[in-house]
Amino acid sequence: MASVPYDVISTPEARALAAGNDASFLHVIRPEIDLPEGQDLYADVVYETGRANLERFISSIPFTAPGPQLLVYRLVQDGRAQIGVVGGCSVDEYDAGGIAIHERTRPAKEDDRTRHVTTMRCQAEPIFLAYRADARIDAMVEAITAGTPEVDFVADDGVQHSIWTVSDAATLSAAFDHVPRLYVADGHHRAKSASRAREQLAAANPNHTGTEAYNHVMSVVFPDTQLAILPYNRVVTDLRDRSPGDVLAALNERFGLTATDDPTPGRPQCFCVWAEGSGWHRFSLSPAREGILDALDCALLQEQVLAPLLGIENPRTDPKIDFVGGSRGTDELERRAAAAGGVAFSMHATSMAQLFAVADAGEIMPPKSTWFEPKLRSGLFLHRI
Repeated sequence: MASVPYDVISTPEARALAAGNDASFLHVIRPEIDLPEGQDLYADVVYETGRANLERFISSIPFTAPGPQLLVYRLVQDGRAQIGVVGGCSVDEYDAGGIAIHERTRPAKEDDRTRHVTTMRCQAEPIFLAYRADARIDAMVEAITAGTPEVDFVADDGVQHSIWTVSDAATLSAAFDHVPRLYVADGHHRAKSASRAREQLAAANPNHTGTEAYNHVMSVVFPDTQLAILPYNRVVTDLRDRSPGDVLAALNERFGLTATDDPTPGRPQCFCVWAEGSGWHRFSLSPAREGILDALDCALLQEQVLAPLLGIENPRTDPKIDFVGGSRGTDELERRAAAAGGVAFSMHATSMAQLFAVADAGEIMPPKSTWFEPKLRSGLFLHRI
């Protein structure tokens, strides 16, 4: 039943993954897969299909709803574990900035996820939050995970997922009173949609008290010491009137290129570029200013290479650029660049310290700055409204 999140796959990929599996949670979070190809993804029938599928699951698959509780959720990938607490975080706190963001959201995706929540009356996928590690919480979580998990399986991508119910939820919840701030690591659109859905549902509820389920957003909260950010690489698919060789020549003239057999930058402010027939080359960039954002590798590449050399002024909307999460590897960068006659850039990952610094300063990172792995599995938790 459990599936990858809705936003890491396309509709054709979701169709393929759910083929022959009526219990896949993709029927809830990607309901267009049960409708004809070419269906408008934002039509009423898509959201209604998602709600019907959810109700079918709840009636046909054993479903436990014991009331308010906390869970502990562990993911293990390649021997590295990250362990988070699953519960409802305050939408009021999100609205007030106590749950900090580092990305802008797009209105169309906000609209989509908000309708998903209000039509299904359910938050179907959790948001991924981080906090600066706290020894007291670590000790409590370690004691909980010493027991036998209630759910324990290895997904087809090799990631192990384990879940424990917290017997003393009040004590663990109270421990978070000492955590000054939470940070959205992944799921900015789901977080924003929870806020917008709450606004709509509260307005429609003449007896609103502030204690309703829609006042909380389903979250998994992880300590920063256990998290890994992978690079979010770039492929430029349209070089305008230039050849890949022309781009490499311009980079060499400005920054100096060094041929390399290792396409992974070993430090911040170092980049690798690939063009078919030329292979990988390495170069470095230095910040022109001393601001928090100016030191981010994605900002350096944008300001010194993508905009001036390749005409990509707004990477959020420009069709000439594509983004590839680090988990897909540099072979995928080469494949996409070769197919488009473009060039690929391999980057060093943003750090958690940089993410916290940007969010604490109230700044916004450039688009596609962070890629977290492993991804939270969908279909393990529901927050019904």
